[in-house]
Amino acid sequence: MDLWQAILLGIIQGLAEFLPVSSSGQLELAKAALGVDLEGSAGLAFTIYLHVGTALATVVVFRKTIWDLLKGLFEFRWNEQTRYLAMIAVSMIPAGIAGLFFMDYIDLLFEGNVLLVGSMLILTAALLLVAGRARDTTRKVSFASALIIGLSQALAILPGLSRSGTTISTSVLCKVDRGDAARFSFLMVLPLIFGQIAKDILDGGLSADMSQSGAGVILVGTLVSFLVGIAACRWMIALVKRAQLKWFAVYCLIVGAAAIAWKLFF
Repeated sequence: MDLWQAILLGIIQGLAEFLPVSSSGQLELAKAALGVDLEGSAGLAFTIYLHVGTALATVVVFRKTIWDLLKGLFEFRWNEQTRYLAMIAVSMIPAGIAGLFFMDYIDLLFEGNVLLVGSMLILTAALLLVAGRARDTTRKVSFASALIIGLSQALAILPGLSRSGTTISTSVLCKVDRGDAARFSFLMVLPLIFGQIAKDILDGGLSADMSQSGAGVILVGTLVSFLVGIAACRWMIALVKRAQLKWFAVYCLIVGAAAIAWKLFF
């Protein structure tokens, strides 16, 4: 993989992680179009590194919220902050189970499966359109809604099914306030990403997979995804609050249909 390819993929990840267009789906389509050949665990490892960049971008954007949650946690009593963190923990359970028991199958999905990506992008478009019609969105996140949102996050492991689009749409359909939905969606993924990184570092897997592309190239892609991600995260929060996601649904529909047509007829 060349440096310019890593930069382009970093830009795509930085934008697509927060905008509801599926970062994993866009990355797989871009890899196929650019001829980037990283199979199996190597392809998944590169995707994880790019997600680290956007995870750090989330930390920067929500640094005040995260600091407030940590202060509340270290009061060592049940309060608003520990309740919120407990709901994040509940939301992690479905994705954690999927990663623990189905990782070998998940690896296979990140091998240029263009037909699957196209189909899931169309499903993302449908979710965004349905959620865009929701009107009663005044509730706070509850433990029940956190579990439902967590289930949607686990399904969004599929490349092409937008994680942010799926979790925010599910939150809105659970009648959660749109601003709270965006915040919970972006915060709930942080423990999973950093947990996955810690696991792979301890296993030695990321170091081995990094050597296939070059550490410098991958780190540049990660830095680009971080910088672009900061801007995209702030933009997405503003769009969710104004319920202006229909054009992303149109984009997902067009790209999804084009991907399916490309796979079937070219």
